[in-house]
Amino acid sequence: MEQQVNEAVVATRAALTQASAMAVQYSFSILGAVVLLLLGWFLSRILHGWALNGLKHVRGIDTTLAHFFANALRYAILILVFVTVLGQFGVQTASIIAALGAAGLAIGLALQGTLQNIAAGIMLLVLRPFRVGEYIQTKDVSGTIIEVGLFATEMKTSDGLYLLAPNSTLWNTPVTNFSRERIRKHDLEVTVPGDRNIDDEMARLLAIAQEDPMIESVPAPQVFVDSLSDSAATLKLRYWVSTPQWFKITRDMNRRVRIAFGQKVAGPEPDAAPAG
Repeated sequence: MEQQVNEAVVATRAALTQASAMAVQYSFSILGAVVLLLLGWFLSRILHGWALNGLKHVRGIDTTLAHFFANALRYAILILVFVTVLGQFGVQTASIIAALGAAGLAIGLALQGTLQNIAAGIMLLVLRPFRVGEYIQTKDVSGTIIEVGLFATEMKTSDGLYLLAPNSTLWNTPVTNFSRERIRKHDLEVTVPGDRNIDDEMARLLAIAQEDPMIESVPAPQVFVDSLSDSAATLKLRYWVSTPQWFKITRDMNRRVRIAFGQKVAGPEPDAAPAG
């Protein structure tokens, strides 16, 4: 009986010694993990701020894209710190990284359309085929750009409606930007009866454009015979105007030429009014 008691005491002492050693060991591990997490958190905040400020000073980098890259750097650091902390407790980090990779692949396949919009948004923000305030047109949508986000682009149509277009639809299709260039061309056609002097009519049509101070002198306005038949000749006036004033000036020229020639003016109508 006494021997059993002694064995129990010895076993208890050994268990307490082992527990004390483990407590000391894990106390240092927990303390080190807490310190590492705090350092990683502060480091991620500092690097996030540096990256954000640095990217904002890079020419051509949009604010949305700068925030995206800065946040990606911060979360990458936090994930690395978390995996390192788990490694201090004896957790096999290789299996965790493999699991994270598998989970990332599964999430990527599930969110394939969303990731495609993000990739398109990054390319739009980097290459900048259009900016806020510019009027664009694609095969499916048209309007003035309000904001270019990572997932979608906000637009306002010419009739005042709100339009949200996924970035992939704007990236995978040709985009016509009506506001990017400083000046824009307009062609205006006039039909002249065959009994009139074509040279005189061409000079009269050219004088109307040259007298308008809003029409660009370089390139200079041009008048030429676009088509000719026995009964009539079609004259075309080609001139360039400032892009913000394009819609107003072309409508005014249509009215003035119609009054001067006493007829309805034929000419290609604008696909869209450029943003002012």
